[in-house]
Amino acid sequence: MKLRTISALTLAATSLFAASSAMAWESEDGQHSTSASVTLTTDYIFRGISLTDEDPAIQGSFDYAHSSGLYAGTWASNISDSADSNIEIDLYAGFANEFGDTGIGYDVSVLRYTYPGQNSNDELDYTEYLGSLSYSYFTAMIGYTNNIQGGDGKDADEIYYNLAFDYELPYGFGLNAAIGYTDSDRNDYDSTLSDSYMDYTIGLSKSFIGLDWSVAYVGTNSDGEDFELGDGTSDDRFVASVSASF
Repeated sequence: MKLRTISALTLAATSLFAASSAMAWESEDGQHSTSASVTLTTDYIFRGISLTDEDPAIQGSFDYAHSSGLYAGTWASNISDSADSNIEIDLYAGFANEFGDTGIGYDVSVLRYTYPGQNSNDELDYTEYLGSLSYSYFTAMIGYTNNIQGGDGKDADEIYYNLAFDYELPYGFGLNAAIGYTDSDRNDYDSTLSDSYMDYTIGLSKSFIGLDWSVAYVGTNSDGEDFELGDGTSDDRFVASVSASF
């Protein structure tokens, strides 16, 4: 099993084909709200790499949010069984708000990735700490973990950087683009592996007949091959999605 470096939160732009439904509840005073979703996708891709060996996935989430900006939730998906686990379950909590009236938004969170049923020797579970700033069309994000599997039963540090751009085009289309960079210390334990790679995506989205549609081109540079979970899972590809909410 190669090092697991990629998992969940950004779904719409990385699903080859998805169908989602969501339901929401809000308290009478507007202080509390919950939402849930379910997604059917032909490929679960994150940070440019497929986690289902380019096969379909069923995904779901449940979230709680407070008007102050506090939120928490869980998300799950089936994954490739190459890691002696066929499911990923994520638990997360964070706080998102804006700096006064500056238009600058911020989001800080902690995310725990778990893989029930995994071989006890794999130690795939890990925690990532995330922070982002957003302004106008741009969002910059950084994620850090100090217990990614590095090899030989040892943990490695890993940092992920991402810069995203979202722009509203005429006729209700949206332009979405992002570039990411993974910087890993895993090669401290295996010098034959790359210590970093880049991922990228560019796509269009639009709401039509009550559904949200998107199509994107995603991939990695050549170093992404060292981070694959299966041959070809870091290759460039077109992805598309459709989602519905209620």
